Amino acid sequence: MKNIAYMIFLAILLMSCGDKEKTAAKSYQLDTIPMMVLQIQKTSRLYTTEYHLHKIITHNDVKSITGKIFNQSFHIDLPVGKRKIAIPLDATLKAYVDFSNFTSKNIKKAGKKIEIILPDPHIVLTSTKINHQEVKQYVAITRSNFTDEELTSFENQGRTAIIKDIPSLDMIGIAKENAAKTLIPFIKQMGYAEEDITITFRKQFNLNDIEKLIDKTTIENGK
Repeated sequence: MKNIAYMIFLAILLMSCGDKEKTAAKSYQLDTIPMMVLQIQKTSRLYTTEYHLHKIITHNDVKSITGKIFNQSFHIDLPVGKRKIAIPLDATLKAYVDFSNFTSKNIKKAGKKIEIILPDPHIVLTSTKINHQEVKQYVAITRSNFTDEELTSFENQGRTAIIKDIPSLDMIGIAKENAAKTLIPFIKQMGYAEEDITITFRKQFNLNDIEKLIDKTTIENGK
């Protein structure tokens, strides 16, 4: 009887320890989420993509007269000479993800599976530069040279053209891939298998969405 009682006591003790271990493990898993949020927030602004673009801006300036005579439209190029210019413009585009407002709402967990929903990315034109040594222009003898004000205007037009080309670049897809390369090793250190980790954005962005993600202040400020 003593042996039987001892075995029963030992079984109860082991079951009790097992329940405590399960409770502790479950508590640890729950506690990893706030820790994960805190660590990801520390990443702050993560630059994920950088593009270096080269664009040639052209302008053909012809003096002309337009109007109407007897309800007939006319357009006449004046014989005072032409002005042409080709301006090489180098630009740098960057995409980044701002984690400063990252919260537990950006994390979905189901069993061993965990999904990190990235904040919406931002795209910014960080710099533009004219290579003045390679500017090519033709100015007829009867015309004046292009002014600095005109050159600045052409550069601004080039910036706008580059911004319009952004939706055709896969900056969003590359931003997600590079963000994953940064976050997955960190999440693995917290006990998750790589095949159980998913990094995604809240939606599949279309062309109209991408235009809203572009920071246009660099154009407005002429930076």
